[in-house]
Amino acid sequence: MPYSAEHKAKSRAKITESARILFNRHGFQDVTIDMVMENAGLTRGAFYNHFRSKEALYEAAVSSFLMGRGAEWRKDAGIDPEGPASDMARQMIAGYLSPEHLGDLDGQCPMIALPSDVARSNPQVQTAYQQLLDAMVGLFENGFEEKTTRARGQALSVAALCVGGMVLARTLPNSELADEVRRAAEKTALEIAAVSH
Repeated sequence: MPYSAEHKAKSRAKITESARILFNRHGFQDVTIDMVMENAGLTRGAFYNHFRSKEALYEAAVSSFLMGRGAEWRKDAGIDPEGPASDMARQMIAGYLSPEHLGDLDGQCPMIALPSDVARSNPQVQTAYQQLLDAMVGLFENGFEEKTTRARGQALSVAALCVGGMVLARTLPNSELADEVRRAAEKTALEIAAVSH
């Protein structure tokens, strides 16, 4: 008897989340299909029922973050999508640039964990990555009272500080400089957000 659509969707989600975590830990090159499937508790043969290639899985793993682990992360960070947009923007900055997010390697945003891999990847993966950035910039832009070209530039600057600050901090594990970089990015991003209200 064939599996139900619900079972297939759950298996696909399990594979995607397993891959997302492994890609965060090891990068694209060092993760194999066998590793992903073993981590997901499924057989290698099941992989091709859901994905045509490792690259297609990579695209799905990056895309899944926003409404998957990213939604959990926003909830854990106290980001209230029903609250005032300006509060949400400030909460997002503080949560994104927090020591907890930096230390959560498995749960980190792909924009922090995978930028070099994505830059060398195919256009589909790069599009999925860009969608994450667009969502972040949109959140910040919505939190600014002014809806102008200037607000768009400020939102892009805040997103660059958030992602760039965390990428740099991640490359300096367990160092005072990592914490300085993270805190400096947070301070400047919050200042930009405050000026935009």
